[in-house]
Amino acid sequence: MTTCPDGTRMLDKDSPVPLHVQLRDLLREQILSGTLAPHTQLPSERELCLQYGVSRITVRQALGELSHEGLIYTTVGKGTYVAVPKVQEELQPLSSFTEDVRRRGMTASSRVLQATIAPADDHLAELLRVPRGAEVVRLHRLRLANGLPLAIQLTWLPHHLCPGLLSYDLASCSLFDVLRREYHLRLVRAETSIEAALATTEESELLQLPTPAAVLISEQTTYLDTDAVIEFARSVFRGDSYRLHARM
Repeated sequence: MTTCPDGTRMLDKDSPVPLHVQLRDLLREQILSGTLAPHTQLPSERELCLQYGVSRITVRQALGELSHEGLIYTTVGKGTYVAVPKVQEELQPLSSFTEDVRRRGMTASSRVLQATIAPADDHLAELLRVPRGAEVVRLHRLRLANGLPLAIQLTWLPHHLCPGLLSYDLASCSLFDVLRREYHLRLVRAETSIEAALATTEESELLQLPTPAAVLISEQTTYLDTDAVIEFARSVFRGDSYRLHARM
């Protein structure tokens, strides 16, 4: 590729690399680097043809491949836009949000909405295998990737297994990392159930979604090597930015 005086990168028509591949790679680089931010409208097919001196077939091939990769989406009658980056969650034990986000080359962070210690009711006592009234940690967080809200997570943990947990910076630290490193706990397996739903008004506001909007709801129970339950978590993921992957 060459660069024009105005900074625009041009395609190399003498290169053995097909023009649609060059255009795809150029646009992909702009999307992944953040030069083209999520929900930014791309130039029209005609504008891309004129800008890069290629045919409409070439432009359509490039855009088609970017769409297949989940990097762009088209709204009929409006145009083509940059998609919100998709985080792929591995459906295998103990894959945390932080680990999933880092695998995609993004920065994970959290906003703690509420962090308290409260007595377990009958339902929580059964889920966490603790006596009714036992102290449990309740952690409510908004999970972000590169600053974009991707999930709302509500987590409960038996307080006696992680006393003092709320003294840690759980906005920037991985909860699983803290449990392993500071409490020397061995998290060995997890059971997860997933269902599709429509976001509530509160969920839509936190995740910055239009209404109505589809979300994925995950409920996960995590176990220690002693078979004790260390965590029960309910997560609400954006339907447009989360993909689940399982190895069978």
